[in-house]
Amino acid sequence: QVQLVESGGGLVQAGGSLRLSCAASGRTFSSNNMAWFRRAPGKERDFVASISYGGGSTYYADSVKGRFTISRDNAKKTMYLQMNSLKPEDTAVYYCAGNDEYYSGRSGERYDDWGQGTQVTVSA
Repeated sequence: QVQLVESGGGLVQAGGSLRLSCAASGRTFSSNNMAWFRRAPGKERDFVASISYGGGSTYYADSVKGRFTISRDNAKKTMYLQMNSLKPEDTAVYYCAGNDEYYSGRSGERYDDWGQGTQVTVSA
């Protein structure tokens, strides 16, 4: 099992940038596929992006493609989400998640480990 802690959220103006981090503890981070999800106020949790255990494959939701970049540093046991050209509709609590089944899809139910979330607020 992997314990996950997100950081880097905050308040930013539209068009600005933020970089989220997800720090992991435990011995299996380098063999876990990882992902970012978000939940906007009053809405369901949505898939944002995922990355394979080695970092060679990445996937993005259409709404963030071209603006967000997911990456990981297995030596530091940390995953990142670089968010550029932020929009007010990106406002949400962002969660990192992991699984040891080599799953990189959009279904949150397939991810076993979750962080507590970090708030991102984008003002118009």
